[in-house]
Amino acid sequence: MQDTVVAVAGLAYGGAAMEAWRALPGAVGVKLTRLALYPGGLLALALIAALLTPILRGALLRHLWISYRTGFGQSVISVLAGVSVFIALAVFSIWPILHGGPIDPRFGGAFSAYGAGIGVLLAEAILVRRIEADPRMRQQLEA
Repeated sequence: MQDTVVAVAGLAYGGAAMEAWRALPGAVGVKLTRLALYPGGLLALALIAALLTPILRGALLRHLWISYRTGFGQSVISVLAGVSVFIALAVFSIWPILHGGPIDPRFGGAFSAYGAGIGVLLAEAILVRRIEADPRMRQQLEA
């Protein structure tokens, strides 16, 4: 589930960024900063914080464990629900640009937030691999 959602979120972001690149006025450097540099930096920051900060890592592990134990993310419906959320967020990111609205000039607006969200999703995908690799947790999941 996590791998699929990370892939869809990345593809949806890429599509929204390409459309924004076409629609946004300004120099290449400004577009690159708002659509790649800021979101990429926040993606890295969110990923590092989620994996290296014990309280955040613990919260994500608990969330993932509960999701696995309740079966969320293990069915086609729950995967489609997760994927739909990220497609909707990509549309939300590009909507103001397509309708003449401004993008936040200070920090990239919704694109930066989307990048941070992808960082958290990537951290979850990494943590799921750790859960699946632990024989005790794997045994409990399969029970």
